Amino acid sequence: MHVFYTPDIQSDTYTLNEEESRHCAKVLRLGKGDKVTLIDGRGGLYDAEIVGETKRNITLSILNTTLNYQKRNHHLHIAIAPTKNIDRYEWFLEKVTEIGVEEITPIICERSERKVVKEDRLNKVITSAVKQSLQAYHPILNEAVSFKDFVQSASAAEKMIAHCVAGEPRQFIDQIAQPAKQYLILIGPEGDFSPAEIELALQNGFKPLTLGTTRLRTETAGLAACFEVNYLNR
Repeated sequence: MHVFYTPDIQSDTYTLNEEESRHCAKVLRLGKGDKVTLIDGRGGLYDAEIVGETKRNITLSILNTTLNYQKRNHHLHIAIAPTKNIDRYEWFLEKVTEIGVEEITPIICERSERKVVKEDRLNKVITSAVKQSLQAYHPILNEAVSFKDFVQSASAAEKMIAHCVAGEPRQFIDQIAQPAKQYLILIGPEGDFSPAEIELALQNGFKPLTLGTTRLRTETAGLAACFEVNYLNR
């Protein structure tokens, strides 16, 4: 099954842009009469057929439309500090997209070693994972924001902060949250959140969360949180 991301689809015909058309014709070697799948990132999944070809563009005819394809009964927002090695952050984005996440926000913390991210590049990683896993909904990647500003303005039914401070009371996700809710989970940088950041989060209604007894890398912690929320809602 060949999948193309078409966020601007609006009618019963669609023309792939030059890059996607080149991939379709030159790499996949598809032509007139071949069937493909389109996803718009808003829940729409389309069965389509190639009906026209030029040197630069492929034209498709929509055969069937499915709306709200595999829509989940919950909303998961993970706010996670960018890793020093950006490849690890891209790996995180790829995997949580495959499992299921609605929103991601890079948060810049006191101990963050990376304070700048390139959203365009990260969005391409997400889009690729959306196509690979046949997700009709494209996760939202928000602009990077400071931890303080984010925490003070954040809203969700279930707000949690995962940290590793020994001796502090923490609970697992299934002890804190109920199914079919809006979840917001904070994941810190290498070296964890600072005590002041943890206190600020708790003051703003975040509940302390544990992801187990081992010390996880930032990207692993984010993936574990994503899996647990999806398991809770399976």
